[in-house]
Amino acid sequence: MQRRRVSAVSNLTLFCFLALTLVMLSGAAEGQPQHHLPDLHWYPGTATWYGDPEGDGSTGGACGYGNLVDVKPLRARVGAVGPVLFMNGEGCGACYKVKCLDKSICSRRAVTVIITDECPGCPSDQTHFDLSGSAFGRMAIAGENGPLRNRGQIPVIYRRTPCKYPGRKIAFHVNEGSTPFWLSLLVEFEDAEGDIGSMHIRETGSSEWLQMNHVWGANWCIIGGPLRGPFSVKLSSSSGRSLSARDVIPSNWVSKATYTSRLNFYP
Repeated sequence: MQRRRVSAVSNLTLFCFLALTLVMLSGAAEGQPQHHLPDLHWYPGTATWYGDPEGDGSTGGACGYGNLVDVKPLRARVGAVGPVLFMNGEGCGACYKVKCLDKSICSRRAVTVIITDECPGCPSDQTHFDLSGSAFGRMAIAGENGPLRNRGQIPVIYRRTPCKYPGRKIAFHVNEGSTPFWLSLLVEFEDAEGDIGSMHIRETGSSEWLQMNHVWGANWCIIGGPLRGPFSVKLSSSSGRSLSARDVIPSNWVSKATYTSRLNFYP
């Protein structure tokens, strides 16, 4: 199944200017379930797989995580979703349990996947997962991985589940092309809900939190200037949980660098 790939964006400035428009247009379709945590209810959906049969899935992906999808803890756990759960990128980072329903070939266990990619060719009126070959095959009983993949598309049930990154703290990647007049950040390893509802930064010596705008995938941007580091970052999950990382981005920050906080939603 073909999916749109998003590489390093050279026109992030334009994206920042369009951010407010995107925010207005990027809401989930009216009436679609939001699946906030805790969510113990299983929902119906469908699933396919892509890439190599035992492969890790995405190379990069529409959320912007880049090479992170090729290494643990994301490796082999990545998944693309259709519009219902991707929500124009607002669903990036969320985690789901996906379970096959056919007891003749599938085990009782569910696989946990992390949303890192979009499946734009997937139906817009139903929930669809396009999983790595490895994750898809893990739903099978012993010895039936290949036959399960040979079925192509299968009915599944799914539910939202907490993201868990033991030993990891939330990190902020400064996207390529960022300047003191506009700054774009990618959030990595946010556990619990995994997705982001809002994000703000605070300049050195200021008490004011400046709102960042969601631009695409898991990327957020702000225009100002000149912005003065070090920057504190405050983010909130889709359920309203929030935390603040003080002075996490230093005054001598550089584009394409990643700065790790000392915090996460789980201890």
